Amino acid sequence: MLLLVLGLVLFLGLHSVRAWGEPLRTSALVRLGEGPWKGLYSLLSVVGLILIVWGYGEARLNPKVLWVLPVGARHTGTLLTLFAFICLSAAYLPPTYLKARVGHPMVLGTGLWAAGHLLANGTLADLFLFGGFLAWSVVLYVASRQRDRKEGRSPSTPAGVGMDLVAVGVGSAAWAVFAFALHAWLFGVAPFG
Repeated sequence: MLLLVLGLVLFLGLHSVRAWGEPLRTSALVRLGEGPWKGLYSLLSVVGLILIVWGYGEARLNPKVLWVLPVGARHTGTLLTLFAFICLSAAYLPPTYLKARVGHPMVLGTGLWAAGHLLANGTLADLFLFGGFLAWSVVLYVASRQRDRKEGRSPSTPAGVGMDLVAVGVGSAAWAVFAFALHAWLFGVAPFG
């Protein structure tokens, strides 16, 4: 469990720098330069992710069950992950109404993904992993929206409802491929199996 916690602290800590440590980030950029800063950031993020995967994998070998929710909660979790994939798609498309409305669809999608997985999984490792990502996404989302207002950022003009339809289509297709094929292959758990 220690590796999981260390990985979460490293990965989520790095991905929180803009929310709590902008002066630290700025001084590192000046001191190191943009390329080396991005390289170091990426390397440490990968190390954090490896620790998360390794630690979670070890914790799954001896699970400590904290709760078991009714099957209906798992269906709600499935729906939340579908919305998460749609948000992730919207984050990488030209401006959509969804992106204009929520401001940070990647962070929102991460929170929806984490909440959905907490509804379907109730071990101590799940609480650390998905609860950690959920708490991080809530804090980062609020901080990002406050920073947007403080800096006077307004959302980009949506490219039209067509891009929202593309986000729904691409997100739904990616969710289906992941849920029905890749999830079992990557994680050994078939959500609909």
